[in-house]
Amino acid sequence: MTTTPNSPPAAGLQIAVVPDSFKGSARASEVAEAISAGFLAGAASMDREISVTAVPFADGGEGTLEALIDAWGTDAMPVQTTDALGRPVQSRLGLSADGKVAVVEAAEAAGLPQVADVPRQPLTATTYGLGALVSKALDLGAEQIILCLGGSATTDGGTGLLSALGAKFLDAGGNQLQPGGGPLNDLHSIDASGLDPRAAGVVWQIACDVTNPLLGENGAAEIFGPQKGASLKDVATLDAGLGRLADVLEAATGRVLREQEGMGAAGGLAFSLGSYFQVDLVPGWELVARVLDAHRIMGGADLVITGEGRLDFQSLQGKVVSGVLQAAGGDVIVIAGSVSLEDQILAEAGILAAYSIAPGPASLAELSADTLALLERTAFSVARTYLHGQTAE
Repeated sequence: MTTTPNSPPAAGLQIAVVPDSFKGSARASEVAEAISAGFLAGAASMDREISVTAVPFADGGEGTLEALIDAWGTDAMPVQTTDALGRPVQSRLGLSADGKVAVVEAAEAAGLPQVADVPRQPLTATTYGLGALVSKALDLGAEQIILCLGGSATTDGGTGLLSALGAKFLDAGGNQLQPGGGPLNDLHSIDASGLDPRAAGVVWQIACDVTNPLLGENGAAEIFGPQKGASLKDVATLDAGLGRLADVLEAATGRVLREQEGMGAAGGLAFSLGSYFQVDLVPGWELVARVLDAHRIMGGADLVITGEGRLDFQSLQGKVVSGVLQAAGGDVIVIAGSVSLEDQILAEAGILAAYSIAPGPASLAELSADTLALLERTAFSVARTYLHGQTAE
């Protein structure tokens, strides 16, 4: 039988299906449904009684909005805003069924995929477009905003977002700076008198899966700037601009955040926000787990099946698989598009077994086209293999 996260436990082995999306191929809810169906069919073929609880999951980056609205049973709301280059774009906002929790993905209005059609512009890319999403959440009466970092094209320290909420970043002549991280080198002062007061009254939770500080050799510009198109010269310019921003913000607010873990994520997106409002940076998988009550579900399961497009070393460093390994109370099995970790690494990580959905040599396009069918087929085999070694209740 299949249960929802809030269903009472049933007889037989308790199986929790807690996958990430297979990016570009299937959203987490589809992956969870396919794995559940395959595992149930495998159990039925052995006349075994089990209970399967499906919890579509995410790591706090791209795909988190979809995972949460699927769990809430709500639909994404379209919001007209601008992308990282200031061009019109339709983005999405997620809202819980009771309207109290909103989820905003940085990639929805400041993401790299939206600006892939033109050369990257690391010095001028802005988070300004996220302001429309946050303002919509405030208009709707949200009491908590989950801001998901990841996939951004920006390194502006979150100044674009704060500008959209009413702050003014000024040069020595009192003129507003142009958007982006490059102009921050000319920052002289900040006028926060126009900040939307509602933004101070909500609970800010920031989903963050990296620990990088704002500045320096492990900071936002140095580590993430190149993937956003920054040259060595650009990296130096951006790091200096973020340093200037830190100096001015610290003088204005008294909050010293430049060394805080996670402040370098998404080009320092949470830095300006955290300087004026109370923000809670939480590992993305942990934040999602709290919202979905996944700790209880995974902790009470005999087996947790998780999955993602590619199982590699990054999977064990803040992604969904690493979160599952920390929360699971029983065995953990991974079903992935591809598996690149050696058996010894899998065993040391606490993974009982890992399965690729590839039935044989196949291109990425072929696997993507048949992802759901292959997931169901693989889960069927996993069920028969796993249940064969279990004592029937």
